[in-house]
Amino acid sequence: MTTNQNETGLTIAGKTYRSRLLVGSGKYKDLDQTKLATEASGAEIITVAIRRVNIGQDPNAPSLLDVVPPSQYTILPNTAGCYNAKDAIYTLQLGRELLGGHKLCKLEVLGDEKTLFPNMPETLEAAKVLVKDGFDVMVYCSDDPIQARMLEDIGCVAVMPLASLIGSGMGILNPWNLSLIIEQANVPIIVDAGVGTASDAAIAMELGCDGVLMNTAIAGARDPIRMARAMGLAVEAGREAFLAGRIAKRFAASPSSPMAGRVA
Repeated sequence: MTTNQNETGLTIAGKTYRSRLLVGSGKYKDLDQTKLATEASGAEIITVAIRRVNIGQDPNAPSLLDVVPPSQYTILPNTAGCYNAKDAIYTLQLGRELLGGHKLCKLEVLGDEKTLFPNMPETLEAAKVLVKDGFDVMVYCSDDPIQARMLEDIGCVAVMPLASLIGSGMGILNPWNLSLIIEQANVPIIVDAGVGTASDAAIAMELGCDGVLMNTAIAGARDPIRMARAMGLAVEAGREAFLAGRIAKRFAASPSSPMAGRVA
């Protein structure tokens, strides 16, 4: 739990969450591990790939909702695996139906299978349709400040620039672009994709991001449950450091004990 008394949590589409860590639900070895890692992370928003994970599409198969129940978590249906606006829109409409009218969603429209980089023209097109259709859209995008502003202007409730390629674990490759996006934003900025370890998450938060979303960094770790716990702590520590305000970098040393006023 954060110790900063002025911290009110992460607010998205009118709802406030204690945790600023968002986690995915894929790539775990089984549903039991998914449950334990999710609990260890402290996350309250859980992304679900509608095209890949059963949340009721197949009534005869185990459902993710059995271990990550909507009564305890905010389920965030996403469009992983979609490569055009039409498929993404249809997928989220299906997710809304499966979740009883749930409006909050994560939009991602990919450009190709090799890089999984966002297709921004298709993303913008889908965002316009989904916002008009009443969805609260959180959107995966490139780390381009202009595109980020366009998505906010369309009405997206959170903008989610990549730190580096999905699943790459390369961390934040362009902190300057992220800083530009954060500086201009009036909606939450959540780093999505590329986090590899706890220090990456902490750096994102120290830059001023409002949250971090990850899946592979936890599910692909040697010990996913322990890594989930580490990521939760890293996000909290990074946020506290951002609010505290780091010292300026300088070339000269500055002694911890000042010379002036010394006894001898």
